[in-house]
Amino acid sequence: MNRNTTHTRGNTKPTRGRGRRTWGKTAVGLLLTGIMLFPVYWMLNVSLTPDQNMRKSPPDLFPVDGTLDGYRTVLAEQLPYLGTSLVIGLGTVVLTVALSAPAGYALAKLRPRGGGVLGFVLLVAQMIPGIIMAMGFYAIYLSLGLLQSVPGLIVADSTLAVPFAVLIFTAFMSGIPGELMQAAKTDGAGPLRTFWSIVVPMSRNAVVTVSLFAFLWSWSDFVFAGTLVNGGPHEPITLGIYHYIGNNNQEWNAIMATAVVASLPAAVILVLAQRYVAAGVTAGAVKD
Repeated sequence: MNRNTTHTRGNTKPTRGRGRRTWGKTAVGLLLTGIMLFPVYWMLNVSLTPDQNMRKSPPDLFPVDGTLDGYRTVLAEQLPYLGTSLVIGLGTVVLTVALSAPAGYALAKLRPRGGGVLGFVLLVAQMIPGIIMAMGFYAIYLSLGLLQSVPGLIVADSTLAVPFAVLIFTAFMSGIPGELMQAAKTDGAGPLRTFWSIVVPMSRNAVVTVSLFAFLWSWSDFVFAGTLVNGGPHEPITLGIYHYIGNNNQEWNAIMATAVVASLPAAVILVLAQRYVAAGVTAGAVKD
């Protein structure tokens, strides 16, 4: 009895120390989270602030006299821009997956000549500034008549997503057991049938990851949109927000309300797909 009591008392201080460290880490984590999320809160706060209170000093930390005028403006003026962004985002996802999945499969399993060089080129492609690519697309689209067109912007946005997507698919598909590929070959399946029937179903996490990043990049794109479709009949939401900013007038209420509404689809998709994204991004990091 005495030995057990002494042993229990001896472990009390380490347990309390671990508990204090845990609470300390939790407090630091909450503080950092609050700092990072404060701009989101301020965006929501300003979206509910009346125009006459915008220049108030000091500003209100809470929307005391809140108004929904900014959101009424969004429903009245911004829905076409949101619809265009949705079409561009979904089109970019489809084109990115259609191009990058077969490329990743070829690099991971078919081992073509020059595969290492191609992987290096994909890495270099991600380092090219977007404005340089936008000017190149502008010159090409001017000759082809694709300026101010939705398909042209989908192709341009896909160039940002495809290199990253190929690397994700290559890493993920490299982890697919070779025995499955050999079994399919033994059963008479060719490379295309093996890719479609075995590799694609097993690469669900990678497909979701690539689709999410491609959608987010196209949804938030401003450089390509401002260069290739500015002033056209079909503009995305990033340009819709930009139209509220003028030399003598900035409609911050409407700007922030539009930003809140535009952030919702991306936030919802990210929350729903986070489990697949975590598995897709870490694919290939550990080899058996």
